[in-house]
Amino acid sequence: MSKFKKGSNRPTGSISTASLPDIVFMLLFFFMVATVLRTEDEKVQVTKPEASELYKVEKKHLIRYINIGMPMDKRYGTEPVIQLNDAFSQASDVRDWIDKERETLAESEQSKMWVSLKVDQETKMGIVTSVKQELRQASALKLLYSATSRARTGVEE
Repeated sequence: MSKFKKGSNRPTGSISTASLPDIVFMLLFFFMVATVLRTEDEKVQVTKPEASELYKVEKKHLIRYINIGMPMDKRYGTEPVIQLNDAFSQASDVRDWIDKERETLAESEQSKMWVSLKVDQETKMGIVTSVKQELRQASALKLLYSATSRARTGVEE
């Protein structure tokens, strides 16, 4: 007779699930930290102009956005408006808005803040110029224009 029996119906050991809640909470914490949520709703229609020389900014947490364009809701008119965060504003409100946005940054990063203008390509330059004047008076001199990429055209001689 042999010592080992073939085909024995011994129960197998169960898999321990004691560490499963730890793994689930670790994954949950990772995704909560790594996910960036959109902080503002665009209330103006912006069709960005095309540009061939583009620069991608790495530290996006230093960028504050000003949207200028036609309101999506026609109740607000048919003229271009300025959107600061989630509210429509006037050009005269830009200085106060810049001061409030600087306060949200760490003191060492306040001088590194950028302002990005998302301007509809059909918008007249008058409203953009008035916003730029207010930015100058608020000492917000680092300015970006948002644009979509287009192929570079070469000049042949």
